[in-house]
Amino acid sequence: MMSIFTLTSCKEDKKEVKTDLPVTEVVDTTPEFTNKAHELIYEMTQKVGDYSKLMSKKDVVYTYTYQTPDGKTDVTTEKYIFNGELSYGKYTKHERSLAELEGTIEQGYDGNEYWLKHEGKVLTDSVYLKRVAFNRPTNFYWFTMMPKLMDPGVIYEYVKEQTVEGVKYDVVKVSFESTNGKPKDIYQVYINQDTKLVDQFLFTVMDFGKADPLLMQLEYENVDGILLPTKRKYKASNWDAEVTEDPWVLVNWTDITFNNGLTKADFTK
Repeated sequence: MMSIFTLTSCKEDKKEVKTDLPVTEVVDTTPEFTNKAHELIYEMTQKVGDYSKLMSKKDVVYTYTYQTPDGKTDVTTEKYIFNGELSYGKYTKHERSLAELEGTIEQGYDGNEYWLKHEGKVLTDSVYLKRVAFNRPTNFYWFTMMPKLMDPGVIYEYVKEQTVEGVKYDVVKVSFESTNGKPKDIYQVYINQDTKLVDQFLFTVMDFGKADPLLMQLEYENVDGILLPTKRKYKASNWDAEVTEDPWVLVNWTDITFNNGLTKADFTK
């Protein structure tokens, strides 16, 4: 998912190979809130569908379309298993991601290893694999971001109440514990006081030294009882959510289906 800046999750950079992920355990109980901001995020996840509800869907398949202002486009078929965060992408169009590889590319994470295929042939180039090790968890994180804002290790801070175009928002800063001293991304989410949904959020891209925020605006779709921000656009902003005159980067998720019966074999090379 590459652009002027590449969207990134709060997770640390990953290597090409890692140990098996533990089985994700989701306890469907009301947490003990650390502060008002924590409670607001929880209320939002109850509206969109928390991670236990997402886990009950087992897996997802959808079409991911990403277009930069210069018209360059990626189109991929994305597949995830939520338990273990397995991830697969088949790129039928990739003018932004690994554009030098003409034809269809496939990339995946099988719970242990990141891999890449070009026209059915396995590639082992370390530069390419680092891109895969970035793209796979990043795409997974953006799809699951709203419920994952209740993950352990998330720090919540109530910033202010702000009215944007006549809509009142509770603005919450979300940051993440760092275990290696590296700067982590910051999210500032705008929770609509009426709908409890995050209509927009500011985010940094610290992996690329981008401490100035970008603003992501969202439109939701109800898919099998889960509210998903399927229409997304972002561009440069400031911390008051005032955007520049630059054109938007456009991201759309379509043809979303849950419970497809995927198995680990669907994510192996």
